[in-house]
Amino acid sequence: MKIVSWNTNGLRATAKQGFLIPLFDKGKVDILCLQETKVEPDQLHEDVRNIPPYHSYFAYSKLRKGYSGVGIYSKEKPKEVLYGMGIKKFDDEGRLLIAKYENKNKKTTIITGYFPNGGSGPHRLKYKLEFYDAFLKFILKLRKNGEHVIFCGDINTAHEAIDLARPKANEENTGFLPIERAWISKVIKNNFIDVFRYFYPEKKDSYTYWDQKTRARDRNVGWRLDYFFADKYFLNKKTGIKKTGILSDYHGSDHCPIWIEI
Repeated sequence: MKIVSWNTNGLRATAKQGFLIPLFDKGKVDILCLQETKVEPDQLHEDVRNIPPYHSYFAYSKLRKGYSGVGIYSKEKPKEVLYGMGIKKFDDEGRLLIAKYENKNKKTTIITGYFPNGGSGPHRLKYKLEFYDAFLKFILKLRKNGEHVIFCGDINTAHEAIDLARPKANEENTGFLPIERAWISKVIKNNFIDVFRYFYPEKKDSYTYWDQKTRARDRNVGWRLDYFFADKYFLNKKTGIKKTGILSDYHGSDHCPIWIEI
């Protein structure tokens, strides 16, 4: 099974420019997780909203149009889909979709998340950190209930210096603040693995986001903001994650897709 995650920076534009449908064929995708879709389902053209043989689900901002939003396309129909973690101030921004699957009494939960950006003032950094804390509690509860959890998406923080091109210049900027990075460390201490770093612990110059205004992608001055995290169940040789990668040559957004194969 192959799962792909991508911050599209606007799903309507991505589809209109011809970057959505080829991704399904290119990656032979079983589950596609999207972030920053900036769209409500009824705003999507029918051939984008419904792509056979996939079942599609979308969460969107209830506060303003063209903001935030996540989506999932799945070949297998989930047993259950949740549109958030049950906390109104977070769910109203349309940042999480939780797809639950069950096969032979094994419960697998796939989460796509567009985590808050800590910019635009102290109140948004506070919101981001509160979201982080609530989300960790949420996934720990899922795991306690016997669910094997994979979450992916735009975490909006680079974890270590190796995860961005200019760590020194960004030490005091949101996305690389010690308090933001500490949360990722906490996730890992709670036995969730950063899949890319598990396979490539020392690989440099591997980024998923580049600033478009400065043409940073041409120079590979980027950040690794997009992740797959999985609980340690997925390290099992029979049921575990076999491969992972970054599709850095795939365009259509200021982020590129990432993938895992189970």
